Order: sequence, then C-alpha cells, then structure tokens
Amino acid sequence: MAALRRSSSLTSETRFRGFDAKIISMYARGMTTREIEAHLKELYGVEVSATLISNVTDAVIEEAKAWQNRALDAIYPIVYLDALMVKAREAGHIQNKAVYLAIGINLEGGKEVLGLWMAQTEGAKFWLSVITELKNRGVQDIFIACVDGLKGFPEAIEAVFPKTEIQLCIVHLVRHSLHYVAWKSRAEMASDLKAIYAAATVAQAEESLKVFADKWDATHASVSAIWRRHWERIIPFFGYSPDIRKVIYTTNAIESVNMSLRKVTKNRGSFPNDEAIIKLFYLALNNIAKKWTMPIRDWKAALNQFSIRFEGRMPVR
Repeated sequence: MAALRRSSSLTSETRFRGFDAKIISMYARGMTTREIEAHLKELYGVEVSATLISNVTDAVIEEAKAWQNRALDAIYPIVYLDALMVKAREAGHIQNKAVYLAIGINLEGGKEVLGLWMAQTEGAKFWLSVITELKNRGVQDIFIACVDGLKGFPEAIEAVFPKTEIQLCIVHLVRHSLHYVAWKSRAEMASDLKAIYAAATVAQAEESLKVFADKWDATHASVSAIWRRHWERIIPFFGYSPDIRKVIYTTNAIESVNMSLRKVTKNRGSFPNDEAIIKLFYLALNNIAKKWTMPIRDWKAALNQFSIRFEGRMPVR
C-alpha cells in the first residue's frame, strides 16, 4: 500500500484513477472529513489532507448548480413537497436551517428530485418562491400536490398552479394527532383514525370522524378539531379508488428520502455553511436516485383515472 501513500500537502499529492470517486462516495454516505481521513489511512495506508478532501468534494458544487437549474418536464401528475431541518453555522452561531425538497412523479411513473433549496425556516412564503421556480424551469401543470399541514402552503401552490389539487398528507396528520395522546393509548387512537381515512366514501369518513369524536373528545378534543380544520384538504383522497390512494395518501415517497438524508447527517453536529449542506445533500440524493429504476406501483391504473379526472390536461400519446 506504500505506493498509494500521499503527503498531507495538496500540491504534492498524486492523483490516480478512481481515488477521488472513493472520497466522494464516502462523503455522500455521510462520513465526515475526519472519518474519511482515518478510513483511507486504515484501509489503504493512504494519508490525505482535509484540504484535499474538501477540494475533491467541492468539485461537485458546479454540477449541483447545473442540476438545480436544469429544465423540468411540462407535466408532473404528482409532486410531493416537504422540508427537513439541519443545523449550520452562521455568523459564529449554530442555527437551524430548513432544506426544502420537491419530488415529482413523471408521466412514466418515475420518481425525480426536482430540486432542493435552503432557508432559515419552513414557511409558505418561501414555498411560493420554490413553486414559482418550478414553473420558471418548465413545469406547466401539476395534477396533485401532496403536502403537510403548514399554514398557507396550499394557497402558495394554488397561486402558481390554480388547477392543482392539494392533498394533505394523511401520515403527517396521523402523526401530528398522536402527539396529543399518551404512548399507551396511541395504538388505539391510530386504529380509530384509520377508520376515518380508510373509509370508502366521504360520507362514511365523516361518520367515522363523528364516532371518533364521540369517543375521544372528552379527553382529546384537539385531535378531532385538527381533522375538521383540514377536512377540505383531506377529502380529495376519497375521490380515488383504493389502489390510487396508495399512491397519493402519503408523502412517504419524500419521507423515505428525508430518512435517508437524516442518516447521512446524523454524524454531523452542524455544517460549516450552507454550501456544505447543498454539497452533501446533492451527493446523497444522487445515491438515493440510483435505486429508482422502476415506475411506482399501480401507475398505469393511476394514469387511467387521471385522464378522466383531469380531462384535457393529460397529453395525448
């Protein structure tokens, strides 16, 4: 392994085929600079500097910018929108930052990360700028936007795409509801909530919500109030057959991405700056997207229903 050894000086380090790719791969999996240094020394007997690792990974910044600005498809039948929080240094202080993500399902049923954005907090005003950017990059129509319960979020989408149907994420809603109940009662409440969103029709769902309220309002009135407050954003879900509901009832498509991103950030107390966050997330998203080789399940059935429900908006093939 002595032939692979490098000095700690960047200017004297000898590049060889595939080595930069190893560094980028380790960085994309969430390894810190220190961990990469130790790993390369232990595994290959190679000593590398932190400067080298930073320069190698910085090489993807321009690639990430080009990716963020690329043209998008004209139509995405479904778009999932969500944000997750990370910590970054700014002006000598560690602050929370919101990383905004948009994942689209294209006409072939394939998942595609449309972009990622940074802001101080998650808010409807910034989401409006995100949606506007998607339109400026070529998106002309979104049939269904799946979102969480952030105030003003649906209105921000409708300001840019007024015909888009907003579907509140049921999983987010259930999780939020369970925050109000003790652990020992969560399974029971979750079962009762399922009777609402698993209903065959809106009328049946409304009856199940009434039954839920009769049972739980004495001790947890805030839960049924949450569902009633968001009811108009929940019920579009009941206009679809069960197989289509599996596609749209949750932002699981984006939550699974968020889970993977949290795995690659768990070893980092904070990021030195916003650029470091973008760099890592871009590389991690590339790895995640490599697994997206098949259309989502029941996609052809979904397209058939979309062609009827969104008549005139589906392109003729």
